[in-house]
Amino acid sequence: MLRRLARCVREYKKQTLLTPLFMVGEVLCECVIPTFTAKLINAIQAGKGLGEISKYGLMLLGMAMLSLMFGALAGKFAADASTGFAKNLRKDLFYRVQDFSFANIDRFSTSSLVTRLTTDVTNVQMSFMMIIRIAVRAPLMLIFAAIMSANLGKRLAWVFAGFIPLLVIGVVIMTVFVMPLFKAVFKKYDDVNASVQENIKGIRVVKSFVREAYEKQKFGRASAMLRADFLKAERIIAGAAPLMQVAMYGSMILLSFFCARIVISTGGTEMEVGTLSGMLTYSMQILISLMMATMIFVTVTISIASAKRIVEVLDETPEITDPENPVAEVKNGSVDFENVSFKYSKTAERCTLENIDLHIPAGATVGVIGGTGAGKTSLIQLISRLYDVTGGSVKVGGVDVREYDLAALRDGVAVVLQKNVLFSGTIKENMRWGKPDATDEEIEYYCALAQASEFIESFPEKYDTYIEQGGANVSGGQQQRLCIARALIKQPKILVLDDSTSAVDTKTDALIRKTFREKIPDTTKIIIAQRIASVMDADMIVVMENGRIDAVGTHETLLGANAIYTEVYESQTKGGDFDEQ
Repeated sequence: MLRRLARCVREYKKQTLLTPLFMVGEVLCECVIPTFTAKLINAIQAGKGLGEISKYGLMLLGMAMLSLMFGALAGKFAADASTGFAKNLRKDLFYRVQDFSFANIDRFSTSSLVTRLTTDVTNVQMSFMMIIRIAVRAPLMLIFAAIMSANLGKRLAWVFAGFIPLLVIGVVIMTVFVMPLFKAVFKKYDDVNASVQENIKGIRVVKSFVREAYEKQKFGRASAMLRADFLKAERIIAGAAPLMQVAMYGSMILLSFFCARIVISTGGTEMEVGTLSGMLTYSMQILISLMMATMIFVTVTISIASAKRIVEVLDETPEITDPENPVAEVKNGSVDFENVSFKYSKTAERCTLENIDLHIPAGATVGVIGGTGAGKTSLIQLISRLYDVTGGSVKVGGVDVREYDLAALRDGVAVVLQKNVLFSGTIKENMRWGKPDATDEEIEYYCALAQASEFIESFPEKYDTYIEQGGANVSGGQQQRLCIARALIKQPKILVLDDSTSAVDTKTDALIRKTFREKIPDTTKIIIAQRIASVMDADMIVVMENGRIDAVGTHETLLGANAIYTEVYESQTKGGDFDEQ
């Protein structure tokens, strides 16, 4: 785990190495200062001349300036290194997620990935900074201060040693009880993020069903569970502070008692006042370094849970990758399903698709209908290799999709998924997802093909209209038409519409299909729809049921001959919701 995280240091190795180096300088200066202070006090007490006193004074000033300089440089490099490390860590996480197949993403919830990219990275960043700075300072300060105090106070150094076992026992107890709590805390973070994300995304539904009170209660429960676990952990960690105080003030009281006793009983011949002052300062340094070591231990303990969650994502192997010698071009839009079976999980008891044999010539228009759960969306997701088949093969342009370069395959296949997604930005910026260098004229042309130009022109800013996140400021039908335009601008060999005209009226739907026939005749068009009117003029209609192909034919051959198709047709025509435009 540590080796995996260490790879994210990269260009910040210099800052990472310089930080502890300057910390060593700062610690050395701080440990020398009490000795010079003791000598200065002893010189004043002994009535030394101004020259001797000035010498120690200048030494103290020099050490203080050096300590300040080393501390400032260590702080600067620590900040550079830790923020750079966090930046690289987030980048690696985000890039890894981008390489995931749908199967990989299914293993992690969206809210969990968000938590790992934010809270978990922040925790690890904090630990990284403490490790390269405080974790160097604390043990060095402890060692140097102990050596200097032993050299200065000799017999009294044992006072510090008496409190160390107490601190060690306290740290061990905290670790044993705190670690499991923080593991649970981060899972609760995921639940809170999931509640927030789901609620904000579906806020219109929440309000239309007047479910605000229910959602508040749900969020309150998730938040209360998170608070309860945090409270338990914080209560245990809070025990570190009084433990440190007992050790610190206990050692100071004992040290003061024994030092004062020696000074008084020997008349200052065995131990001078300056030595007493130095010993008290070293006692503070030793015990503060022990406190810092304890807090580092607690912080690192917390971050270990975060680090493990981060490494889980970094070590996740993408299930879909490019082959060794990938095919770089999709020659045409023919699609062949050869004895295809598919299931979303290797442990699933039954296949989502079974025994799929289907051959679609380039340029054909294919309609796919079927009930909910029939496997329509699963079928088309295999074409652009969003998932890999469990058995059989899917060929595009006569080549197995597993032999293609992924970017080349997905550039040749444009998919407008059932859940339309528009990104925050202008309409032009959304269109250029399909073609980054698209001109304004191209954007306007393809928006016209998708029957989107009419409503776009009605906006005050027209194609520069800003689309809110998720397309919140446009209607469902407008979102669908913009997504179709974005797919068309790619000029793909295969265009897949997964129920992507469900929110548009039948007249607009008919105009879009007419445009497809006239303007992109060489593009293979696969249309999943609930309305018979959307597919009845297709060259081929595929009827699906329970993950299998029930029938393939035209509108004329299926009507009356296939029970599923006939039932859907009759239910829609009798309901008066049918339009053959």
